[in-house]
Amino acid sequence: MDDEQNLSLADALYNVPGVVANTYGRRGWDDFIIRGETASNAIFLDGLRTAANSRVAEQLFDMEQVEVLKGPASLLSGFVLPGGVVNMVSKRPLDYTFANVDTTVGSHALYQASVDMGTPLSANGKAAFRVSALAMNAHDETDYVWSKSRSIAPSLSLDFGPRTDFTILTSYQERTYIRQQGLPLKGSVLPNANGAISRSTFTGEPGEQPYDGNEARVGYAFTHRFDSGWTVNQNFRWQRYTMGGVLVANGTLAANGRTLSRTATDQTWSGNSESIDTNVQKTFHTAFGDHQFIAGTDYSRDNEELTQYTCTVGTLNVYAPVYGSAIKCGSTPKTRTSTTIRDLGFYLRDQIALGPKWRILAGLRYDRADTDSLDQLGGAYSTVPASAVTGSAAVMYELWTGVRPYVSYASSFYPNAGTDIDGQPFKAEKGRQWEAGVKFGQDTSASTVTLAVFDLRRKNVLETNPVDDDYSIAVGEERSRGVELGFTSDLTRQLSVTGGYAYTNAVILDDGGQSPSTNGERLDNVPRHSFTLYTRYRFPGSWHRWEVNGGIRGQNSAYAYGYMIPGYAVSNLGVAYHANRWHAALRVGNVFNRHYYTGGLKAAVALGDDRSVMLTAGFQY
Repeated sequence: MDDEQNLSLADALYNVPGVVANTYGRRGWDDFIIRGETASNAIFLDGLRTAANSRVAEQLFDMEQVEVLKGPASLLSGFVLPGGVVNMVSKRPLDYTFANVDTTVGSHALYQASVDMGTPLSANGKAAFRVSALAMNAHDETDYVWSKSRSIAPSLSLDFGPRTDFTILTSYQERTYIRQQGLPLKGSVLPNANGAISRSTFTGEPGEQPYDGNEARVGYAFTHRFDSGWTVNQNFRWQRYTMGGVLVANGTLAANGRTLSRTATDQTWSGNSESIDTNVQKTFHTAFGDHQFIAGTDYSRDNEELTQYTCTVGTLNVYAPVYGSAIKCGSTPKTRTSTTIRDLGFYLRDQIALGPKWRILAGLRYDRADTDSLDQLGGAYSTVPASAVTGSAAVMYELWTGVRPYVSYASSFYPNAGTDIDGQPFKAEKGRQWEAGVKFGQDTSASTVTLAVFDLRRKNVLETNPVDDDYSIAVGEERSRGVELGFTSDLTRQLSVTGGYAYTNAVILDDGGQSPSTNGERLDNVPRHSFTLYTRYRFPGSWHRWEVNGGIRGQNSAYAYGYMIPGYAVSNLGVAYHANRWHAALRVGNVFNRHYYTGGLKAAVALGDDRSVMLTAGFQY
């Protein structure tokens, strides 16, 4: 992440085979797909879910690393969709004094300043303090689009003795931005008699109310190791957020191919959540192998309030825009709802080593979830209970030194909110996955390669009721099948390489009887083929302070809402210099200025980033 100067969660996820990131472009949220299934709301921080719905984009600078868990992950994560989850790990205090101060300037008026510093508070370094902070202003390739970000993340470790670890983790961030909503289909991915629409065209209104959001978090991570060998872990976090603004969205183009109808919505979300996970674990030996056993319980409560007003806005000539159309919103909200999701889970997991060759993993989980919905305008209230037993099992065998084939099975569940046309609650969505593969390379090896094949299914997927469009039915089924290859290697002391390839065939198996039928259709925004490759070279000898790096990623065409998004490949290059107390790095993104699209909606296509240049200089102590 540092070498590539990643600014967003999507930037980091680009390097993971089987993950499609930024599917809706630069709209200001974290959007991504894992193994063909939408996973944008499966974001975790330090092992705890951030929120049932991710409304505020994550501040990547405050994170130490990003982990991607592919496939159904309900065993340790509770209710999640089956594609996978993304877990971020917060920066934490260190046992030495340090300070890093960086400034970045770049294309489209990008200006960023950041600081990351810490110091021990006790002689042994166990009590320590750390704070990271960032301020960023930027414009966009699209006219009239801009963004501002501010964040601060203090953390404090306390010394309660050699057997206890306790760290308080806090953060606060603010984001203000104009949503970039892409371009109409005709004139971008589809032909238009008037030619191509300029990629800098803004289809909203320059005077529209920007999106304004903030998010505050307070939590802790606690571990205590007993003399008996048992360890107790507890993670807790409280979170509050607000996000709101005016969305001016693309409608349809008139017959002349120039005049775009537009819709507008004034929307505000606010929410709060609490999450706690407590577990005990122990490693012990029996006649049936060596065990790493863990048992735990977790609880989460997530509340979100939504208020939406329907607004009107005039048309726009996308080839010769004249702005200034008034955005008029009704005095009475169209939607005002309150939704609360509570989930209580219990889980057991055991990892067994049978001699030097065999590894077995098995686990079970029970969840009880309740979804309370209140229509504050109509007064309708509903409670939808859901429960499920999920689990996972895997076997790995070391066939030869460093060659370990494996097979695994995992399941998941996700509570469906609302009721059907008869007022009956929906059954919970269920997922399951079979996976087989082989891992090459030992833990101490300079090179590792993983090859996996998988078959993933989702059942009880909500689909539009073919009898009444205002209701849904939970009979749908989706399937993702694929192959993934991932590798990382230090080829020499100077040269390292990482990358991978993914083939993903994601289709609808059961559309719930829609007319016309969509059975067999590809899932939206999922390319069949995608790849990523990144290399870094550090010069030897007297040039040892210099390094060059670069990467390329791409995908073939993807289906989206009845049309095709063209495939693409984009390249990045960078050069860096590291001295004892300072460093500098220059990065050129999309070197060849390839015009591409990252995903599509029903009436708009999302733009990929054009060529950009970023220069970072910093001081380190």
